[in-house]
Order: sequence, then structure tokens, then C-alpha cells
Amino acid sequence: MRKPILPHDAFVFVGDGRKALVLRNAGDEKFANFVVEQAIEDENPATHDQGSDRPGRNFAAAHSVRRSAVESTDWHVLEEHRFAERASKALERLTRDRKAPALAIAAPPRTLADLRTALDPDVRAKVVLEINKDLTRMPVWAIEKHVVDALAHA
Repeated sequence: MRKPILPHDAFVFVGDGRKALVLRNAGDEKFANFVVEQAIEDENPATHDQGSDRPGRNFAAAHSVRRSAVESTDWHVLEEHRFAERASKALERLTRDRKAPALAIAAPPRTLADLRTALDPDVRAKVVLEINKDLTRMPVWAIEKHVVDALAHA
């Protein structure tokens, strides 16, 4: 199996459930040089700010007096899933419009799973590297170093 490479004009998606960066390799496969192509950010307040109702109650049966609480919806997590879906659509458009030769994705586990399911098969086929880590708070040069190191050890 060949080592994965990130050629010139390949994209690197770095995101979590609230923000994402799409970087482009302006260098080549030997000497990477990442530049920011697009930044995506989402307004996602805490769950207690998004929902005000108490969890519902559930009766065990119509003739029973036993009740149990229904788990409340975590609106914050739900919005993180939706953000990953919207970010994947933006990544697909950019990848197709710019005819990117390859794609690398760095995201925490839950976001990475959301992206895997949301990306269309033609764009998913361009993924040469997945990094199961949140790199969103790092400067671009540190992201570049992580990606280059991960490619070297893949």
C-alpha cells in the first residue's frame, strides 16, 4: 500500500461541532504550505439556553400509575450534528468546484463520524488521511505540522 500524500491544491478540513477551517496546500506533497480558504462558524449556545421545558413524563401503561422521566433533548449536541452536515456540504462544493485532488480531515471522533456519513461518496473517495483529534484551536502552522507528521507515519 502506498503512503498517502497531500498534493498541491489538496484541501485539509479541520473542524469540531462549532467551527471549521478549510485549508489548501499551496505547497506540494514534499513541502506543505497551508493557507486558509474558508472559515465556518456556528452559533451554538448551551442547551439550557436553547430549551426551557422540563423533560416530559411517561406512563408505563394506560391503566398504570407508574411514571418515568423522558430524557431531555440535548439541543447543543443536536446542533453540532447539524453543523457537521452543513460544513460537509460546504466542503463538497469547494472540493468539486476547485477540483481538489485529495482531502485530509482532522476532527474529534463524533464530528469525524458525522462527516463520514454526510460526505457524498465521490468526495469521500478523495480522503487520504483522517486525524481523530480536535485541532481547531491551533494556529495554521501547528495544524500543518500535525498533518505532515500524520502523513509521514501513515
